[in-house]
Amino acid sequence: MCSIRLRRFKQRWILSASWFWKIIFVAVLLKKYRLAMIKSSMNCLLPLGKCYRKDVDFVKETLKITGMTCAACSARIEKVVAKMEGVEEISVNLATEKAVVAYDPGRTTLDQIKERIEKAGYGAAEIQKKAAVVDEDKLQKEKEIKTLWIKFWVSTVFAVPLLYFAMGSMIWWLRFPIPFVFNPMQFPLNYAILQIVLTIPIVAAGYRFYTVGYKAILNRSPNMDSLIAMGTTAAIIYSLYSVYEITQGNFGAVEGLYFETAGVIITLILLGKSLEAVSKGRTSEAIKKLMGLAPKTATVIKDGKEYEVPIEDVEIGHIILVKPGEKIPVDGVVTEGNTSVDESMLTGESIPVEKRAGDPVYAASINKNGLIRFEAKKVGGDTALAQIIKLVEEAQGSKAPIAQMADVVSGYFVPIVFVIAVLAFLAWFISGESLVFSLTIFIAILVIACPCALGLATPTAIMVGTGKGAEYGILIKGGEALETTHKINTIVFDKTGTITEGKPEVTDIITANGIHRTDLLQLAASAEKGSEHPLGEAIVNKAEAEALEFLKVEEFAAIPGHGIEVVIAGKKLLLGNRKLMKERSVDLTGLEQESDRLAGEGKTPMYIAADGRISGIIAVADVVKASSQKAIDKLKSMGLEVAMITGDNRKTAEAIAKQVGIDRVLAEVLPQDKSNEVKKLQSEGKQVAMVGDGINDAPALAQADIGIAIGSGTDVAMESADIVLMKSDLMDVPAAIQLSKSTIRNIKQNLFWAFGYNVIGIPIAAGVLHLFGGPLLNPIFAAAAMSLSSVSVLTNALRLKRFKPFR
Repeated sequence: MCSIRLRRFKQRWILSASWFWKIIFVAVLLKKYRLAMIKSSMNCLLPLGKCYRKDVDFVKETLKITGMTCAACSARIEKVVAKMEGVEEISVNLATEKAVVAYDPGRTTLDQIKERIEKAGYGAAEIQKKAAVVDEDKLQKEKEIKTLWIKFWVSTVFAVPLLYFAMGSMIWWLRFPIPFVFNPMQFPLNYAILQIVLTIPIVAAGYRFYTVGYKAILNRSPNMDSLIAMGTTAAIIYSLYSVYEITQGNFGAVEGLYFETAGVIITLILLGKSLEAVSKGRTSEAIKKLMGLAPKTATVIKDGKEYEVPIEDVEIGHIILVKPGEKIPVDGVVTEGNTSVDESMLTGESIPVEKRAGDPVYAASINKNGLIRFEAKKVGGDTALAQIIKLVEEAQGSKAPIAQMADVVSGYFVPIVFVIAVLAFLAWFISGESLVFSLTIFIAILVIACPCALGLATPTAIMVGTGKGAEYGILIKGGEALETTHKINTIVFDKTGTITEGKPEVTDIITANGIHRTDLLQLAASAEKGSEHPLGEAIVNKAEAEALEFLKVEEFAAIPGHGIEVVIAGKKLLLGNRKLMKERSVDLTGLEQESDRLAGEGKTPMYIAADGRISGIIAVADVVKASSQKAIDKLKSMGLEVAMITGDNRKTAEAIAKQVGIDRVLAEVLPQDKSNEVKKLQSEGKQVAMVGDGINDAPALAQADIGIAIGSGTDVAMESADIVLMKSDLMDVPAAIQLSKSTIRNIKQNLFWAFGYNVIGIPIAAGVLHLFGGPLLNPIFAAAAMSLSSVSVLTNALRLKRFKPFR
């Protein structure tokens, strides 16, 4: 009869367990669907509550959050702040312990947001914008790690003898000698009091689990500390009841002492938290290295005298002296002296760069061998280093879309675990098992559950991945960009300044209608003197090299995508491509074959016409970068389609494309049409990355799924891009994709482990194995497993530190 009842109970238990996981899955989907519906309705109904309004300038601030222990904490903060009037978006990162909030200052204030976070049981503070914060943050982290290790060792000192006295007599094969006065059979009260004395310091060392855990329960936002607090409290209360029974003469109650369970659980959790803190510190090493690069002082020249001042006191316009071996304190332009500068901290390029008067220098780069003076142009948070640090910090604090499901689950996790623990306790107790057995199940479930692993799975990998990229001069602007990059299947390269050096030279001068070669070059150079186009610059440089005198330009008009129109000495000149000549009805007879020949050699022919008659062609060639062909070959070997886009004529473009191995060429594309060409590729179902360096590339960079800007390019292009390559080495393009794939692979591994650990661990703790004759999970082993789960996720993320890009 008992076996039938047990069999039926097993069937009901298995059925209820399967239904339980189905209910969780449905709840998560409903939550996601409900959020989407609410967001959609708020977008449509502007008068009702908080809604997204594109006419509002939302302020974005970063706050330092204290008191978080697991993903349930970050989910709770996001939930309470998101409900506030005027808050558009909030993202809380457990790994960095920061929250990024976008809010409407007309409807709420930062102080109100901080107050709401503090009411939820956590600390919130603004991050100060000064260099000293770097050292303060480092010292705070080191202090936190030291405190955790002290607590762990204190608890260990008492947990070891506690476990020895509690379990030693049971492990007969070790034959541990128990002092006679503490023999549980002879002196059970002495035995019980000794355990209480040893447990009290352990509980004191882990007091934070109780203060934070129970406070979170009172705030209706239970977290990991709540699970630990409830589990160990249950063990301690039951043990204290057993002590009371012993004092009443029930010596058999000595079997009900579980002080060692609570003590060892706290000790193991403290060990896990200590290892977790150390690992989390290692994930942000890259940003700390960047922050530590900036010098603390600068030598300023005033009235011919040298003054050493704190870096904070340097102002724009100050003349700064830098001696050999010193770090350059701020960004500026060299005014006097020659030297070579190591800029590897910015670009990852180890070869020093020669600097002379007029050349830019950057903060934290190292002056190698010459004495220079330079004028400060950018200071404080405006320097290139400060901007890189800001970009990397924002990227590390962002969330990838892949983390959304984990975030939703984290919000429900602790309440669900508590419900499972209660149901399992009741199920076993009702089925006829003892109170001690059922309590063991209850404690094991509470202790083994680990929302930390879920919360750390994504941000730690992103922190290490983006930090590692920064070390190699690959700046990825956020988690979304990092995730999207690994899906790219088509790369579009701009030609000039990206595939080529962007510094063209004059190669051929062909004249017509009796004009002299020197006169043609003089007219063309004079016309182009006011142009910023690279081809025009090459013609000007050629004229300067031949010491030609520039003529006065009376009128100047640029014709985008075609050329220029000028008036010199009463002559109306047209300089540009074949399209311009045909539009203005200029007869090209006799020069078209020459033009085709030059274009076939990869040169760009520029036509010059005077008063409606063709005067000649000046051919300009742009040298292909040394790394271009190697990078394109690598991308093609990775299975990616590679295309080139340019405003040059088709023959010139195809000649360059042939040199570097590109098959698809988009030629004669006007600057404003580049984004449309990217859009056409996307309409073919392709995930497109655009690589460019100029202002005219910015719309295409923004249109592409991923915009990649070359670091030598313009600020506008870099602002529009998702990834910035600090060097002009195209090998960093496949390296960025490789880094993205490695990071996303690591995130998936972490999420698989985090979800898998909980999906497998909780049922085992609930006694599923015991149903089929297997072992019952001891709460102590559950605590060890829980501690190791977070550490394993962090350790796996740290494997990304071994990443090496293609070279």
